[in-house]
Amino acid sequence: MFSSVVKSIQSTNISSKYTVNKDVIISTAGPWNIYGAKNKASGKDFSVFVFDKQALEKHVSRNRLDRHEAAAFRKGVAGVVERLKKEASSLARLRHPSILELVEPVEETRNGSLQFVTEAVTASLASLLQEKDDQERAGGRSSRYVTEDADGTRRRRELEIDELEIQKGLLQISKALEFLHENAGLIHGNLTPDAILINAKSDWKISGLSFCGPAENSTVATSVEPINLSEALYHEHKLPSSVQLNLDYTSPDFVLDNNLTTSADMFSLGLLCVALYNSPHQSPLKCNGSLSNYKRFFQSSQGVPSPTNDYLSSRPIPKELANSVLPRLIARRPAQRMTAKEFQQSEYFDNILVSTIRFLDGFPAKTAQEKSQFLRGLIKVLPSFPKSVMEKKVLPALLDELKDRDLISLILHNVFKIIELLPSGKRAFGDRVRPSLKEIFTTNAKQGQEKDAARDAGLMIILEQLSVIANNCSGVEFKDDILPIIFTTLESPTPTLVDCALRSLPTILPVLDFSTIKNELFPVIAAIFSKTNSLAIKVRGLQAFVTLCGGAADPDNDDGLDGFGTERKRTSSSSALDKYTMQEKIVPLIKAIKTKEPAVMIAALNVLRVVGKIADAEFVAMDILPVLWSMSLGPLLDLKQFQSFMELIKTLSRRVEEEQTKKLQELSGGGNGSVSGVNDDFMSFGAIAGSSLDNNGATQDDFELLVKGKSSGTTSGNMMDSGWDSMASNSTPAVMSSPGSRTAVKSDAAPAAPAFSWSTAGSQPPAAPVKSTQFGAVKAQQSSFRTVTPDLARFEALTPSTTQYSQPLQPSSSTSNVSSPIAPQTSSFSSAPSLNWGTPATNTAATGISNPWSSASTMASQPPTSSFGNMSLGSQPLRPSISSSSSFSLPPPPASTSSASAFSLAPPPGAAPQRPQQTTTQSFGGINSMNSLNSMASMAGSANKMMGSSSIGMGMGMAAMKNMGGATSNGTSMMNMIGNSNGMGTGIGMGQQQQQNNAATQKSGLEKYASLL
Repeated sequence: MFSSVVKSIQSTNISSKYTVNKDVIISTAGPWNIYGAKNKASGKDFSVFVFDKQALEKHVSRNRLDRHEAAAFRKGVAGVVERLKKEASSLARLRHPSILELVEPVEETRNGSLQFVTEAVTASLASLLQEKDDQERAGGRSSRYVTEDADGTRRRRELEIDELEIQKGLLQISKALEFLHENAGLIHGNLTPDAILINAKSDWKISGLSFCGPAENSTVATSVEPINLSEALYHEHKLPSSVQLNLDYTSPDFVLDNNLTTSADMFSLGLLCVALYNSPHQSPLKCNGSLSNYKRFFQSSQGVPSPTNDYLSSRPIPKELANSVLPRLIARRPAQRMTAKEFQQSEYFDNILVSTIRFLDGFPAKTAQEKSQFLRGLIKVLPSFPKSVMEKKVLPALLDELKDRDLISLILHNVFKIIELLPSGKRAFGDRVRPSLKEIFTTNAKQGQEKDAARDAGLMIILEQLSVIANNCSGVEFKDDILPIIFTTLESPTPTLVDCALRSLPTILPVLDFSTIKNELFPVIAAIFSKTNSLAIKVRGLQAFVTLCGGAADPDNDDGLDGFGTERKRTSSSSALDKYTMQEKIVPLIKAIKTKEPAVMIAALNVLRVVGKIADAEFVAMDILPVLWSMSLGPLLDLKQFQSFMELIKTLSRRVEEEQTKKLQELSGGGNGSVSGVNDDFMSFGAIAGSSLDNNGATQDDFELLVKGKSSGTTSGNMMDSGWDSMASNSTPAVMSSPGSRTAVKSDAAPAAPAFSWSTAGSQPPAAPVKSTQFGAVKAQQSSFRTVTPDLARFEALTPSTTQYSQPLQPSSSTSNVSSPIAPQTSSFSSAPSLNWGTPATNTAATGISNPWSSASTMASQPPTSSFGNMSLGSQPLRPSISSSSSFSLPPPPASTSSASAFSLAPPPGAAPQRPQQTTTQSFGGINSMNSLNSMASMAGSANKMMGSSSIGMGMGMAAMKNMGGATSNGTSMMNMIGNSNGMGTGIGMGQQQQQNNAATQKSGLEKYASLL
């Protein structure tokens, strides 16, 4: 069946213009099936009425017919088709608000089916009453019937046939009858529930004009053919009842009197009124298509509906309808019946709700004063309206009048009131209200227009009702349709609108997403704040910043004049902006404020209070606190306002202090929570030679011995001047603590005593690791100095296992070949033991033991290295030595274990000499054996003073330098160590002669030294 209907729609003018939903039948109206459709060009909804001729033929084919009956049937089908065409053509001729509007004329398809297009309808009254009966039989459950729109939206059909809906519908039907009777001169002839259709606005409209025709005494010219009562009253049982006259609603004028009068429609209207209140919703006359049954009803007074039998209704009928209306409608004589106009003026419609509907129907014809007065009082009556009437009748009527700019604000008041009252307000707002608002305030709004009082009043209503709007639309819909309206208010030249829009942010922000707020809403507010000259807008903009940053409005500052009432608006639970936007966008705007008005300053204070809780501590210190200090000194602030600034300044300063302290504690690694003092070691450059009065450890007794001409152990600033005994005695071991402690701890170990090969084993303890007091002084100055280079004093020094000085020629049986132990953190000067040079010199000359100093060939292989870092000028404190063990040594006497000193003497005579082995001495930091040569030169100079011949000592030092290659830097360093420059030339000459003698005779260094003495 449905497939044939669908095929009938194809390849027609209607199918080319409209998209028909072929799957769902919205409703039925007599023989017509109603489908939803959408115009392809405009997108508007319409309805398509389709009559399936093949279905009619199939209905007849189930009954076996002979030739005569088949001919009669074909004639009957042809008559049905003609009447249905007449119905569609009659709709095209008649134009009235209460008559179904025809959009596309009737078309006949290839298979003989008929179709035409009308305004969108939701159901026929017959189908609606049938669903109501089914619902009542099901125990009041919700409707099983689901409607589907043309776009595929499916929803449960709402069934509300309440008192007001009935009154409104009957009133509209009576208006249509009045038009037919008085203006068109026609009678309907078949006024039944199937002939009444309900559109999307819940308006009742007349259709089903198949038996329409002119009245007998009508003087109005019409092209509609008159009714053939004999044909109309003939009931063919082989045809469906839907295509024949319904005798249950037919007037006795047709059946009994054979008269065509307009009052016949009023009798049918009376039976329709009873059916609306009856249960089930049927006519009190049940003829089943039989004329004999119909006539039988009128033969007895009890068979005809009357006040005595309660109009044969199973339910009570309203008193106003039963007492004053129905007796004048269901009357046997046409003269006793009221006209359609009198029906409209009856007591049945005398109530405020029906009067309101009637006023809305004639609203365009009212004066401006009447319209304004009506809209002001409508908002008080709206709660009394049924929900369906408000949604389908009142709301669309109000939205249609929004084109009147002078009534925008009054209409919007009522529109938002209806949305609040409707349980399905979200659907009504999305389908009807939101598109209308967008069209009025954005689509049709003129760009850059001047102030418009009526339009501004409407925008103000929208801002006041933003909570209702936000609750009835999604975030995407709000962004696309409502946010542009808010931007219009923000950019309005009316300060009141701008102020109201800024105050509405707590309602707007929860609906929008973060990207929209940051990239679309915030720039507009920032631009308004920067450009406005109004202090009130300035303050309101700062309050908006507080809201955007996640702060809450201060309830103490609520003056109650914001127009939002006592109910507080919902606010966002978190910040709407990120930290970067607050720091880089909002704070610069506050810095640019030039006014010193207290209201603006306090508003800015509130913004900075919120930003200060989120911003980085460094940003607070560098950007926020300076702004707060500047504002706090404003000349217009009172004491309380100043104290507010100071309170925030202290709070933020405390936060900065706590975070910075914690950060420094974590960096220093101090678990005890101690805070280091001010590190100013980068200001210590060391003393200049000769500028400090340093006694170098000399006491008052030493001074007394000096002035009395007596010898003293430490009379010279040079440790080599008084021999190695004094040098060893002045050496005090010290242990440096870690850099974090910044303290120097002295060792309890005694100074190292000299040990020789001839000493008794175990009589002298080995030398403990020591550190020069001069280097300790330098280290004390730089104990807390922070540097990017490592602290070399923290590493243990590496002492070479064998050198050409620590391993001189020894007898094979001697045990003096044992290398000196590693002495960590020991200066090359402080580790040498004291030695009496008198006796060893004589013994060396007598025995002829060779000195390692004379081994020029061996030392020549060592690369020259500058040792400026290990020297001092005059009495200037020395830098810490990188090499921590002395590389200058003499072989110890025989029969003695090797001491901790690297300086030893040869064994007594009788031992076979042994040639020193050539070794490579490496010290930490890249210092090689050159340091030992420098130390030897220094000790040679000290020996020269003791022997009274300084030039010879210098010669030895220079001879050693020549053996190392004669580097200029080493020569310069050696010259800086020479205390007496008068014998420089002599020393150099002697050094050259010493080198020649070494090459010729290979004599011992001690023999040469004895010969020089």
